[in-house]
Amino acid sequence: MDAVVNAANESLLGGGGVDGAIHRAAGPGLPEECQRIGGCPTGEARITGGYRLRARHVIHTVGPVWRGGGCGEPALLAACYRNSLVLAVRHRLRTVAFPAISCGVYGYPVRDAARIAVATVTAVLAAEPSIQRVDLVCFDPDIEAAYRDALATSGAIPP
Repeated sequence: MDAVVNAANESLLGGGGVDGAIHRAAGPGLPEECQRIGGCPTGEARITGGYRLRARHVIHTVGPVWRGGGCGEPALLAACYRNSLVLAVRHRLRTVAFPAISCGVYGYPVRDAARIAVATVTAVLAAEPSIQRVDLVCFDPDIEAAYRDALATSGAIPP
């Protein structure tokens, strides 16, 4: 992958889950660069080097904390995927891997998050041919099942 997307917190300085794993694997250069960036608001994205990762870049995006759905969470989650792919295009990246943004400690309902992720990525890919591959990476069987269902329902892949 040219870039791996990090489900970051607003400080970009590392945390638990995917965020912590990426920071640990990338090494000390990543938090140093993130410190210089100075944070990232929910729904936006920032790009850094990949350091010791196989990916050349890390795209950090801050997903919404689930508060019941009435606080703009769906639009913010869609913005995470869209803004991450916009950065990938701007930096001429062709392959991107996403985690299930906001589905961990941020508590987003997995089935809803999967539908938003698939719909947003599909729409961006239809409009932007320079992205050749997007992987939706799931570390949990329940999340994987939700993403497979969302992909099958969208018609992006056969059931």
